[in-house]
Amino acid sequence: MDEKFSPLFDSFSFPNGVSLKNRLIMAPMTNFSSKDDGTVTDAEVKYYARRSKGVSMVVTACTFVTRNGKGFHGEFGADSDELIPSLKKLASAIKAEGAKAVLQIFHGGRECPPEQVPDGDIVSASNVQSERNSAKAPRELTGQEVEEIIAAFGETTRRAIEAGFDGVEIHGANGYLIQQFFSPHSNRREDKWGGSLEKRMAFPLAVVDEVKRITAEHAREPFIVGYRFSPEEPEEPGITMADTLELIDALAEKELDYLHVSLNDFWSKPRRGIEDNRSRIEIIHERVGGKVPVIGVGSLYSAEDVIKAFGTGVPLLALGRELIIDPDWVEKVENGRENDIETKLDTAAQARLVVPDPLWQAIVNTPGWFPGVQ
Repeated sequence: MDEKFSPLFDSFSFPNGVSLKNRLIMAPMTNFSSKDDGTVTDAEVKYYARRSKGVSMVVTACTFVTRNGKGFHGEFGADSDELIPSLKKLASAIKAEGAKAVLQIFHGGRECPPEQVPDGDIVSASNVQSERNSAKAPRELTGQEVEEIIAAFGETTRRAIEAGFDGVEIHGANGYLIQQFFSPHSNRREDKWGGSLEKRMAFPLAVVDEVKRITAEHAREPFIVGYRFSPEEPEEPGITMADTLELIDALAEKELDYLHVSLNDFWSKPRRGIEDNRSRIEIIHERVGGKVPVIGVGSLYSAEDVIKAFGTGVPLLALGRELIIDPDWVEKVENGRENDIETKLDTAAQARLVVPDPLWQAIVNTPGWFPGVQ
C-alpha cells in the first residue's frame, strides 16, 4: 500500500466502543430489488455481500418503519416482526464478509408514490405538496399518528437488534418524513410539532430519543445509532445552512455514534444562511466534530479524491456509486493497486459487478447518474 493512503486503514472506535477496521463505509443506496412482500431477494443479498469485504461498515438502503412510509418500488420492509427473518438474512450476509451491518430506517412521507402505500394515503407534517415529484398533496398527520410513527421507529430498531444488525441509521435526509418535519416548506403545523425552528426540530429529536430508548432496553451489546441529514433544501422557504447548524447542535447532545452528511459532492458549499466559503462538510465537522463523529460523502471516485477529503479531518468517509462501479475499491487501495480502480461504469459488466436487474436498469437508463452512463 502507498504510505499516503495508510491513514484510511487505521481502526476507528465509535463513542459507544464499537470498533471499525478502517475509515471507509458503504453509503446507503436504494436498489429497487426487494420482493413485493417487503422481503429481500437473493440477488439483493449477493449485491451487498459482494461489497462488504473491504469496507468496515455497510449502511443498507432505507427500509420503511410503517406500511404508509414505503417510498420506493422494490424497497424492503421492517414494519412487522414477520420481516425479521428477511432482515437477518441481509445482516448475516454483510457481517459474514467482515463489515458491520447498519440498517437505515425511514418513512417517505409526502415523497411516497401513492401506489406504494395503503389506499394511496400520502401523509406528511402538513398538507403541502412536494416540489420534487408529481405526487398529490399529502394529508397532514394527526398528533396521535405522529406519536405512532415515532414509536414505529423504535419498533423497527428492536427488529434490527433481533435480526443481528450492529446498528441503525435514522434517515433524516433527502426530503423524507423526518426532514419534512424539520423543513419550513413542508411543515406548516401550529401544534407542538411545528412553527418555530425549535418546534420543527421536535420530531427528529423525538425519533432519536425513542431509538436510543429502545436500544438501551433491548441491545445486549453496544449498538450503533447514527443520523443522516441533508444540510440544505432548494425550496423556498426551505432548510438553510443556519437551520442545519442549529439541528446538529441539538443532535450532538443526544450521544449519537455518528452524523452522516448526505451530499452528492463532498466539496459543495453553502447556498444560503451563513457566509462561509468552505465546504458544508468542513463547516459541519468544525461545529460538532468534537462531540460526534461526522461521516463525509460525495463523488469521491479515486483514491486521491478520498485521501484529499480525509485531509479535512472528517474521520469516516462513505462510498456509494463508487462501490457499484468497482466493488473491489477498498481492497485495491489496500493492496497498492489504486491505479486499477474503475471510476466509470462498465455498462456491459452487470454480472461481474453483481448488481440486481432492477437497480441495473435504473442506472443504465438514467443518463448522468453514473460516470460512464450517457
